[in-house]
Amino acid sequence: MRAAKRISWRFTQLQVGQSLASSAGTTEPGDLASAIVATMRRMNVGALPRNYAIYYEALTNPHGQLTTALTALGMSPTQKQLDEIAEMYLGRQEAASVAVVHTEVMDKLEEIISLMQAEQEALEKYGRLLDQTSSGLTSRKATSQEFLQRVVSLISTATDTTIDHGRKTASTMSDKSSELQEAQAKLEKYKKLSETDALTQLNNRRSFDNVMAGIYADKRKIAFSSLILADIDRFKPVNDKYGHPVGDRILQIVARIFGVRSSSRVFAARTGGEEFALILENFTEDSAARLAEEIRAAVEKTPFVNTATGRDFGPITVSFGLCMATEADGPDDLYANADRALYVSKSTGRNKVTRFSQIPRGDFVKNWKIYAGE
Repeated sequence: MRAAKRISWRFTQLQVGQSLASSAGTTEPGDLASAIVATMRRMNVGALPRNYAIYYEALTNPHGQLTTALTALGMSPTQKQLDEIAEMYLGRQEAASVAVVHTEVMDKLEEIISLMQAEQEALEKYGRLLDQTSSGLTSRKATSQEFLQRVVSLISTATDTTIDHGRKTASTMSDKSSELQEAQAKLEKYKKLSETDALTQLNNRRSFDNVMAGIYADKRKIAFSSLILADIDRFKPVNDKYGHPVGDRILQIVARIFGVRSSSRVFAARTGGEEFALILENFTEDSAARLAEEIRAAVEKTPFVNTATGRDFGPITVSFGLCMATEADGPDDLYANADRALYVSKSTGRNKVTRFSQIPRGDFVKNWKIYAGE
């Protein structure tokens, strides 16, 4: 009986390893996101943001310790097991990836600076030689032909050496500059991936928190900055009824509608399971509310239909809560106020935009069943 269990266990590990290996090696962010989703489905893993992060690391580093630990769990790991793996490996490894490339960039910069300093020293040495030669010739009352020939030879050799040194420096600088650009591009790619939600390709919660923290760093931004929180209405029943693949597809379609509005003034993020956020700059409250209303209407009008079977998974709607930065004392207060406005939208019929400035103040207690869609 024990031997049979061991064989079964090894077979499960082999299945997991093959599943991870078949999805590894993808480099494009869009393809990588699809591979992550497909792998999680095969392994019966819940479509949670923290799980996407785990499988992102596993597929981008198939021979790493996290992948080994993940393989050891077998098919259908529990959420508790996945959370323990994330706590043990994920934070350190993501930070390490960016840190390694950042160090590489700094090393390349130091090499370029050293080359520039060496070239400057060579030119200064050549300049001193010319000055000394000129002073020597001026101070001599008479010079022989032999002496002048030695001077010309010395200057000629020094000039050739300086020119040759300059050419070599220029060539090396060109190579180092190319290497620096490659390292910088790699760093930007890692930073982008670490700040991107794998399923929706919007900014993730980490990136959102960083941008939120910067709103109150510049007093000039506060007057026309705002936060919009959004939540898909009754998403849990849809996800439970049709399964995670359908739920994932709905999230991607909704995220695309949010992403279309992204710009230098509009920061769009997925902050949780079915939760989204927009951080706006240079928007009045009315213009921010209009943007939220545009997105709300666009989602409501979008068909959520399986084109192959004709099955309709809709209607899908989204509720919104808006708060201006001037109505809060800081990032946490701004988030709480926008969340309160969102709750009012949820509790008064859903599929609407509520402004924090228009809701009555007073005691506030959430009924979480509203968020669960009950």
